[in-house]
Amino acid sequence: MKRTRRVFTPEFKAKVALEAIKEQQTIAELAQRFTIAPTQIAIWKKEFLSNASAAFSTNLKPSFDESKERELHELLGQKEIEISFLKKALRNV
Repeated sequence: MKRTRRVFTPEFKAKVALEAIKEQQTIAELAQRFTIAPTQIAIWKKEFLSNASAAFSTNLKPSFDESKERELHELLGQKEIEISFLKKALRNV
């Protein structure tokens, strides 16, 4: 029987990497505690440390919110219709 591939959240990976950085437990103990391979913990720890400077970067891009963009486009379209209606109404006065 084939085992399905597990997908870990970034939060979980960060938690495990931080535990590894603390060095209060060995990698083997952490692997047993979180039921993942010790090599995977080492990879996450290395990746975490190599990207740590990004936490203090000042030029971070804001996250893209597609639903907010759609809402703003709808509002813009509605306002354009209202403006054209009011322009026509003012011409007829």
